[in-house]
Amino acid sequence: MTRPSKQINDSLVERAAENIVNPDLTAVADESINEDSALARLQDADFPPGLIEQLSKDAVATKSRKVKLAIVRHAKTPRYVSLSVMRHLFTFDLMQVALTTVLAGDLKMAAEETLINRLDTISAGEKLTLARRASGRVAGALLLDSEPRIISAALENPRLTEALVSRALVRDEASPALVQAVCDHAKWSLRREVRIALLRNGHTPADTAIEFAKSLPNDVVREILTNSRLPENVRIQLAPASDL
Repeated sequence: MTRPSKQINDSLVERAAENIVNPDLTAVADESINEDSALARLQDADFPPGLIEQLSKDAVATKSRKVKLAIVRHAKTPRYVSLSVMRHLFTFDLMQVALTTVLAGDLKMAAEETLINRLDTISAGEKLTLARRASGRVAGALLLDSEPRIISAALENPRLTEALVSRALVRDEASPALVQAVCDHAKWSLRREVRIALLRNGHTPADTAIEFAKSLPNDVVREILTNSRLPENVRIQLAPASDL
């Protein structure tokens, strides 16, 4: 009789190993596991991905916000598990996820998108906190809010960037309150790209638009005016002298 090859033997060993009950997995599935023991396991940087997934399905994970947050932030959590659990996180837990520096960029972006999609359903107080403390993308989304105090708070967010402010200003939803707040802002009103965005926005006051146009080269002003929403009489005043 032909003896099994080494490859077949190795395969049999692997299958046998798969059938051995994993004591850690059994413990995770045990109904006696509580929040403290789950959090203790998740503090282990080498906690296996398969066990994390098993834990994510346990009742303690579905009931504990701390366990859900720890699962999403664990480096070994499979991406599909993180995304599934993330949908059930509270607003400020999502904010923490988006600010976790060691987390993969796509997961942080997913947390930001989840937050941004929730903005219409959360309270003004929560929005105010997010405007001050959340990531730049979330603060940028809050620049389009209807409340001036939330806009002002977002403009002071240290993670907000020139690109995000400029992007908000050229959106159809950009309100007169946002435009005025940026025009009056000691920091953002001086930024070149922000000034260009303001010159494209129809709500920018004429005197401010004229002042900003004077700070830019004629060819830049000429290009801006091709797709500016400013009133025609203001655009005529902004046109370089050589065009008149």
